[in-house]
Amino acid sequence: MTAPLALGLLLSLAALSCVQSDVVLTQSESAVVTPGGSHRLKCTVTGFNLASYSMFWIRRAPGKGLEWIVYFYSSSDNSYAPAVQGRFTASKDSSSLYLDMSSLRAEDTAVYYCARNTLCSRWPFCRSEKIRMV
Repeated sequence: MTAPLALGLLLSLAALSCVQSDVVLTQSESAVVTPGGSHRLKCTVTGFNLASYSMFWIRRAPGKGLEWIVYFYSSSDNSYAPAVQGRFTASKDSSSLYLDMSSLRAEDTAVYYCARNTLCSRWPFCRSEKIRMV
């Protein structure tokens, strides 16, 4: 496969509806990556302490619905969808959430979103209320 793999990323600011009206997630710009290539997504947050919340990476492929791909609280508390397991790795520092993607495939073409868990800070305590893999 030689055609470029277009990875569309959220270009605008995404504000979450929650108690804090100044919570903002700012994501990377669009990128074009060749199949087999690698890319890093960055989601910078303001208005809350990133260390205190579990986060998600979600994507929407062209013509398809939203797909949960990563739950991340820490390097020892995370979960990946089978489609990206072993190829995608999430991490975070004090102000940003990252998604390192490798061995990219045509089916990875999508708009990627980062999202904060708004029901509770750590997913295992509210797992049944949040995203389930199907």
